[in-house]
Amino acid sequence: MPVMTWTVAPEPHDSPVAAALWRAYYTEVSDRYYLLHEGRPTDPGELEREIAAHSGADLVPPRGLLLVARHGGEAAGTAGVRLRDDATAELTRVFLYERMRGRGGAALLVRAAEDAARALGAERMVLDTRGDLVEARALYARLGYAETEAYKEDPYAEHWFVKRLRHAA
Repeated sequence: MPVMTWTVAPEPHDSPVAAALWRAYYTEVSDRYYLLHEGRPTDPGELEREIAAHSGADLVPPRGLLLVARHGGEAAGTAGVRLRDDATAELTRVFLYERMRGRGGAALLVRAAEDAARALGAERMVLDTRGDLVEARALYARLGYAETEAYKEDPYAEHWFVKRLRHAA
C-alpha cells in the first residue's frame, strides 16, 4: 500500500479547487454558527451572498497568498495569509475537509502559512476565531499562538491570537 503524503502549495484564489474549498469551509462554519444560535442551517441565499462577497481576492501576491494542502494528490484543505501591515500577517481560511482531519494536515498548513508570512516580511501572525470552533482554538494553542486583544472589528470573532514569527538566522 503506498504511503499517502501531504503537500502544500500556492493556489490561485479563483481556481476551481480554491472555490470548492472556500464553499466547504464557509458552509461548515456558517452552519455551525446558525445551528448553535438559531437551530437551523444557513439560509441558502445568505450563503451564496457571503461566499461571493468574500472571494479571496486579497489572498494574492505581493500582499497575500492562498495555500492548498493535498493528501495523496487530493485537495484536502486550505489556509490564507494576508499582510495587515508591513510587520503583521493575518492567518485566515484554515480548513480541512472532514474526511482529511486527524492526519496532521492542519498543523502542516498553519506552518506553511507561517513560512509564507515570513517570506512576505511579517514578524508576527494574528488570527481570529469563534468560541464554538474549539478544534481551531486547540490547534492554535498547540502551535504556539497566544490569546491577545482584539485587533479588528468582526461580529463573529470571539477569540484573537498572535504568534511572533522567528526568522531563520
